[in-house]
Amino acid sequence: MAPVETVGALAELVEAEFMFRYESGAPADVRDALGIRTARMGGGVVLSMRHDPTGYWSKALGFGVDEPVTGELIAQVCDFYRAEGTPGAVIQIAPDRLPADWDEICVRENITAGGVWVKLAGEIDALHPGGTDLRVGPVPDESVREWASVVLRCFGMPEEHLGPMLAASVRDPGFRPFAAWDGAQMVAAANLFVHGEVGSLNTGATLPTHRGRGAQSGLLAARVAAAGAAGCRWVAAETGRPAPGSSNPSLDNMRRLGMSPLYERRNWVWQAQPAAR
Repeated sequence: MAPVETVGALAELVEAEFMFRYESGAPADVRDALGIRTARMGGGVVLSMRHDPTGYWSKALGFGVDEPVTGELIAQVCDFYRAEGTPGAVIQIAPDRLPADWDEICVRENITAGGVWVKLAGEIDALHPGGTDLRVGPVPDESVREWASVVLRCFGMPEEHLGPMLAASVRDPGFRPFAAWDGAQMVAAANLFVHGEVGSLNTGATLPTHRGRGAQSGLLAARVAAAGAAGCRWVAAETGRPAPGSSNPSLDNMRRLGMSPLYERRNWVWQAQPAAR
């Protein structure tokens, strides 16, 4: 595989791009209802969902690759959120891209340390996909709304507004949604985002009734094959770091596939400060 620095940079950029397209590609009425605003700045993306019912979708990421991360850049990001009236957001920066004065920047901008994610990548030719007894394949056009519903139910997110946002993503040629079926029932879902030489494996989730049957292993295999067919050299993904003494099935599945952790990346939580009285 290419140097970790190179693959890590590509992995950060593909994640930023698929998140940007998920939100910026939402239908106009959904953007209005959720208060979605997106911007590109400093080589990364800034995403605001002012009325986010989940606390997940407002985030800034992809920084430190094309331009260095500076106090001025982070101030610009936070000013964007303040102007939008965003109550809080997560800033995601690879650990080797953080500036030396990061602690001072955090104090100045009201940013605190949050949870940790693991960033992984693998060279497609070196991976060894697994399988499942479930039927796995691309999602046909007539099943896109069902696919979005499965994703959101698995993640415990409401379907109102977010369902149409996810369903709209398939209009973007970079996205390739996949699912697993038990007979006629869709029981697991996942997405592939193709961006140059990298394919992002994202949005993977399985209904509780069908966990433990290899659905995600099958979906990983199908998406890796599709990424290779689309001309990708690597696949990348991110998932939560398990707490000590516990496990994360998503991380385990990716490691069995042959993907390697590149680094652990902390979520930096920005919160709007109450207005002075």
